[in-house]
Amino acid sequence: MTSTVLVTNDATALGILAAILGFVFYTSSSSHPFWKKFYRFIPALLLCYFLPSLLNTFGIIDGNTSQLYFVASRYLLPACLVLLILSVDFKAILSLGPKALIMFLTGTVGIVIGGPIALLLVSIIEPSLIGVDGPDAVWRGMTTLAGSWIGGGANQAAMKEIYGVGGNIFSVMVTVDVIVANIWMAVLLFMASKAKEIDAKTGADTTAIEALKDKVEKYHAENARIPTLRDLMLIVAVGFGITGIAHMAADFLGPFFEVNYPWTEDYSLTSKFFWLVVIVTTIGLAMSFSPVRHLEAAGASKVASAFLYILVATIGLHMDVSKVLDTPLYFLIGIVWMLVHAGFMLLVAKLIKAPLFYMAVGSQANVGGAASAPVVAAAFHPALAPVGVLLAVLGYALGTYMAWLCGQLLQVVAA
Repeated sequence: MTSTVLVTNDATALGILAAILGFVFYTSSSSHPFWKKFYRFIPALLLCYFLPSLLNTFGIIDGNTSQLYFVASRYLLPACLVLLILSVDFKAILSLGPKALIMFLTGTVGIVIGGPIALLLVSIIEPSLIGVDGPDAVWRGMTTLAGSWIGGGANQAAMKEIYGVGGNIFSVMVTVDVIVANIWMAVLLFMASKAKEIDAKTGADTTAIEALKDKVEKYHAENARIPTLRDLMLIVAVGFGITGIAHMAADFLGPFFEVNYPWTEDYSLTSKFFWLVVIVTTIGLAMSFSPVRHLEAAGASKVASAFLYILVATIGLHMDVSKVLDTPLYFLIGIVWMLVHAGFMLLVAKLIKAPLFYMAVGSQANVGGAASAPVVAAAFHPALAPVGVLLAVLGYALGTYMAWLCGQLLQVVAA
């Protein structure tokens, strides 16, 4: 059957996606009053998903036949994970104090348990949501939300492959992800503007945050540098070198478990992609204790973010916006899920008298990842933006493992 789409060449499609990303980033940093007002209401990340989705929705590019997502998920995604996790500094995270880590991990647990709770509650309204399986089963689609809301886009893509999520449910869940997550971020930004009043009412001690501002500013003043060609080539070498090693190991481990231990399929151990993501995550964590981690000072996470946004655009290319209006129940699931997460975080924050900063950044480091956690952190003070990145990177490290656990719980609930 002859294709009716306008663009069938993936090289051309990639060029269009790159132009869209360039347009979004250029205009989102513009000082023009129109763009400043526009991006006050429309998050840039949402456009990175939404604009490519229009190409698919209106038949300009067929996301289902394009190989761009496959290439991005198999090559850019693992390299992205390595470079993001590479910069994890456990000493710096511990220096934030136990309350910061408690709030971050509370957010993670809130996502893990929130998914099954949301599925159970909404299934009371619509029983057909459970008791079914297949690529487009709701529980499978929800695993991608767990991946995104604990880690980020890279972990979301990982869950899509690990749990064999169908294109239809995934396209809806991606849209639910972006819209619900950005509504929550807007709430956090509003709360940040009232931080002093909220902390005063809860009796939170903010002296550690003031000390942290000074420490962060000093660290970046001493370590940040303009990357040289040598730096960039080393970043590329580490990212794609580890990706190659992980592919080689995954090509052995996946079939090995499939042949010798077929029962492990229920735990994703027969999936090559599962091993690919776990291996790059583990090696990245190991290297964060080595001198290689200093590549972050030259911009390793920025290169990783560029890879990530290309991946985001290719994911958006699979979205069909017209289907969202037909599935309001999925948005209800997302909203209930986020309310469980938010309620759990607010409860723990009140119990331990944690400053609002820890709650807000801990939540956004899970839900928004490295793309938006710095935005929320900077809403408290510009010098604290790197703290958002630091916790978000920890989210990337935990995202694959915890989202997989959430997927196992969802599978039990949906059975």
